[in-house]
Amino acid sequence: MSDGNGIDRRALLAATGAAIVAPALAGPAGAMNERGASAPILQRSRRQLGTLEVSSVGLGVQNMSRTYQTTVPYRPEMLRIIRAAYDQGITFFDSAEAYGPLEVERILGEGVQPFRDKVVLATKFGWNIDVETGRRLPGLNSRPDHIRIVVEAMLKRLRTDRIDLLYQHRVDPAVPIEDVAGVIKQLKAEGKVLHWGLCEMGLGTLRRAHAELPVTAVQSEYSMLWRGPEAEVLPLCETLGIGFVPWSPLGVGFLTGAIDLQTSYADGDIRKSETRFAKDNLPANLALVELLKRWAERKRSTPAQIALAWLLAQKPWIVPIPGTTQMAHMLDNSGAMALRLGPAEVGELNSAVRAIAVKGERLPPAVQAFSGVEAPPRAS
Repeated sequence: MSDGNGIDRRALLAATGAAIVAPALAGPAGAMNERGASAPILQRSRRQLGTLEVSSVGLGVQNMSRTYQTTVPYRPEMLRIIRAAYDQGITFFDSAEAYGPLEVERILGEGVQPFRDKVVLATKFGWNIDVETGRRLPGLNSRPDHIRIVVEAMLKRLRTDRIDLLYQHRVDPAVPIEDVAGVIKQLKAEGKVLHWGLCEMGLGTLRRAHAELPVTAVQSEYSMLWRGPEAEVLPLCETLGIGFVPWSPLGVGFLTGAIDLQTSYADGDIRKSETRFAKDNLPANLALVELLKRWAERKRSTPAQIALAWLLAQKPWIVPIPGTTQMAHMLDNSGAMALRLGPAEVGELNSAVRAIAVKGERLPPAVQAFSGVEAPPRAS
């Protein structure tokens, strides 16, 4: 967001933040990074998703083939961001067959190739997509035979022999979750999938899936802007020992301060149809941004870093995956790994967040209909 003088304030803050954070994270000066360039060795902040160790902040690459504004990013820069993220200590990268479709997995596979064995690759199946052309077909498809075909194609696009974490992107209302777990179990036995998870599923489906084959992680939207998982999903994950991965942890850019009362959206930008960004609701919701700005000043950080640090402070098994197509924003986001909120600060910030009533819905009804779905029972 510009300050009126053509200066991107978030980029400026990110550069300043990176300069502040780097000395605290750096090891011996002049160490060699993965591509042979001189770089400091970062002390990496780690967390556990079930039995899977990842960096405490990941990188979502969803928009690296097409942004929310419908523009196509410069591919060499996307590869550079992925590799710079690894240099910053990020070892957890999130993609999906549906992103692109197909193309984002190709970008990620190329991006991590120099250090593939040192990172965790997550991707997702479940939408009805032609594995050859990427053409979207109606509805969902989690039939076991289709999952096998999809995984083989994913491995090629990601340039790897295994998927570290494979999610069902949305629950297929026509396929029992036990059948899905069964094929994942076979793929695990073959070494092609190491861990599995579910996204935006119904609670009953999560229980059944975990009973059939232990689930490593659940991925759902979660941020200061939408706190729905706090009621039931997070408590169930804690009970079952399942990690939680918030997508859109920065509220599709809202919590960074990039959206204000003058913001308009391009055709095709999903935010145009989300009522939480409607003109009537924005004034109330911008109270969150003002709160984040106050805390950023207090902690000598940025609003994005406060929003991510707040998520990290909720549970030790929460790992947000902010996405970006801009180097400055990736550096800003990764800086959240070095930001600490004390117990009293967390309590104070939680109280302030709870006092703000967010107005509007998080997704258009046609998209929201795919969340919270329960898989059908297995035939007896």
